[in-house]
Amino acid sequence: MRLPFFSRPSAPPDVKASRAAPLVALLAAGRPRWTPRDYAALAVEGYSRNAVAHRCVRMIAEGAAQVRFSLMEGAQEHADHPLIDLLRRPNERMSGSGFIEAVAGHLLLAGNAYIEAVSLDGRVRELHVLRPDRMKVVPGTDGWAEAYDYTVGGRTLRFLQEGQGGSAVPPILHLALFNPLDDHYGTPPLEAAQVALDLHNAAGAWNKALIDNAARPSGALIYGGAGNLSDEQFDRLKEELEANFSGAANAGRPLLLEGGLDWRPLSLSPKEMDFLEARNAAAR
Repeated sequence: MRLPFFSRPSAPPDVKASRAAPLVALLAAGRPRWTPRDYAALAVEGYSRNAVAHRCVRMIAEGAAQVRFSLMEGAQEHADHPLIDLLRRPNERMSGSGFIEAVAGHLLLAGNAYIEAVSLDGRVRELHVLRPDRMKVVPGTDGWAEAYDYTVGGRTLRFLQEGQGGSAVPPILHLALFNPLDDHYGTPPLEAAQVALDLHNAAGAWNKALIDNAARPSGALIYGGAGNLSDEQFDRLKEELEANFSGAANAGRPLLLEGGLDWRPLSLSPKEMDFLEARNAAAR
């Protein structure tokens, strides 16, 4: 008979985990990490002020919102199910298509999207989209997110990645695009296109300024007479230029000069700057 203290102890159950994960945790153990990009700047310059980027984001997000979800159990498709109802109406103020469009839009603009699951009596009852610029990851000892901090108006709410309300579903689902340089946050597509985006916006602003100042390009009026213009003559000439040769309505209007005045342009034309081709290349 084998004595108890000679008995081999039972091996603990195997738990699969990445051996490199603890090294990731050392970078910011237990400390929140803000998104390293300026989401507000990308959203304003890329989505609100640029028609090309705005349309690209809308087409992709609206296309994703039109996808029809099916719930299959084996070979049988369920037309009615609590999960189907949840996707059709994630919360009281959003439809299913609007919800998916918002998730896709955040993912394209920030590279990250966050979905909050609200559980009650062990079931997920509502889904909410949270703004990426208000969310920060709190890494755990295993290197991955153990919580998320959501800050609005100076107040912070922490979402622990443990089931709440009797549900085993974590409260936050974090969707992130591939990022080769960050373990937690995704790369926004707009960041890769930021140079072309800035060029296109600057070209649009330059073109708008040129239209506003049509028929009055950069140049100088040269007075060839003897002496200088009097104050009265100078003010009269300035008023005539402002009233009759500025603005889009006066574009192309000929400039009539008298009294020894001569117009000498001092800047390159849009054609010489290849302005349109540069703008079209940025748009592409």
